[in-house]
Amino acid sequence: MVHTLDAIETPPAPVGVAGGPVGRALAGVNNAIVLLSSIALVIASFVLTYSVASRYFLHLSTDWQDELSVFLIVGAVFMSSASIQARRGHVAIEAIVGLLPAGVNHVRQILVDAASFVFCAFFAWKSWVLLAEAWTENFHSESTWAPPLWIPYSLMTAGMTLLAVQLLMQILLALAPRKQPE
Repeated sequence: MVHTLDAIETPPAPVGVAGGPVGRALAGVNNAIVLLSSIALVIASFVLTYSVASRYFLHLSTDWQDELSVFLIVGAVFMSSASIQARRGHVAIEAIVGLLPAGVNHVRQILVDAASFVFCAFFAWKSWVLLAEAWTENFHSESTWAPPLWIPYSLMTAGMTLLAVQLLMQILLALAPRKQPE
């Protein structure tokens, strides 16, 4: 008895191969970002551990630790989203994949990617607006540490822009004519 959908899912072609030079460049950027995001998550775990220990044992304030860890985690999540999309690792309901014919499933995937692209492109655009506002108005966090808000907004903006580009590339690849086997 199969308890997962892994048996019916087909992994996508590697982005570096499928997308030509653009795909290889995006795959290289994604790989570098995943490495940096992993490091950011490890640093955030150390900062949070230090925060708990210093607050409990030494009764110290933990303003900067909490905010730094939030910045690191938010940055890691947004920045690594394009890499996860390249592997089709985002949450998706794939129960109907095995039930649909290949042609219908192909159209369904294009429609899902197109809807996701529209949302992510809108989110990226609003993130650019928010980043510009935070930069020009010199917005800062309201904590006592008060770091500038352009830092997390820039990570969110870059991550959503990369995710939108990744989705657009997947749509274009899905719409490209396929070579027929000889």
